[in-house]
Amino acid sequence: MTWAIEEKCYSQRRACGLVGLDPKTFRYASRRADDTAVRVRLKELALERRRFGYRRLHILLRREGIELNHKKLFRLYREERLTVKKRGGRKRALGTRAPMMLPQGPNQRWSLDFVSDMLADGRRFRVLVVVDNFTRECLALVVDTSLSGMRVARELDAIAEARGRPLMIVSDNGTDLTSRAILQWQEDNRVEWHYIAPGKPTQNGFVESLNGRFRDECLNEHLFRGMAAARRTIEEWRIDYNEHRPHTSLRGLTPNEFATRSRSDHKENRVQL
Repeated sequence: MTWAIEEKCYSQRRACGLVGLDPKTFRYASRRADDTAVRVRLKELALERRRFGYRRLHILLRREGIELNHKKLFRLYREERLTVKKRGGRKRALGTRAPMMLPQGPNQRWSLDFVSDMLADGRRFRVLVVVDNFTRECLALVVDTSLSGMRVARELDAIAEARGRPLMIVSDNGTDLTSRAILQWQEDNRVEWHYIAPGKPTQNGFVESLNGRFRDECLNEHLFRGMAAARRTIEEWRIDYNEHRPHTSLRGLTPNEFATRSRSDHKENRVQL
């Protein structure tokens, strides 16, 4: 079109007629706003948060005062080829699942589990994961080569000293969590301990969900050269998870924001009563 008009001196109407294009279409100038700044910031956030999809990136943009329709954001997200690639799938349980009753406040129920990974030199390490089921706060990510029942009890004491003891703890029935040290801790602290059925990790869904995010966004994204580096990186991820990462089940709030709001609402209700 442009070549025919400029080089052959054809009129615009004649050039459009040769290719079957309406002259109005050729003259149309897009009125779409320049999205360069949004695209740049979107790519920067996607680079920082490599495992975040467009919904969480949308929340982060809103926090920075960048307001745009989620459909437009999705279009830009696709055009910039920022789609998160799914990792290898795994077999999932079939059949119906009874929904787990939600606790009604912080410290009513904690969940525990272990995650294992490997250092760059091949040594394996374990991580004790502790989560508050109501606020979704990650209370601890304890990293070590070995985590005995006595060590788990000491870590629970440290958490309880900072925020109080829970009413109930949910875990699997592994040997570390059914040891004499743990049974004694339950009795001394008067904490109810619920063991899920063997082979039923979905009965402890809150910590399993956190484990998935932890592995996807932290363990699979870093190569740890030593235990010190692993502890530092994992603790940084825990802080970021609690203070900055938007949680979709909390309507885009972070766990810390949700916990603060819950405490504020609880105080207001007590005042009204």
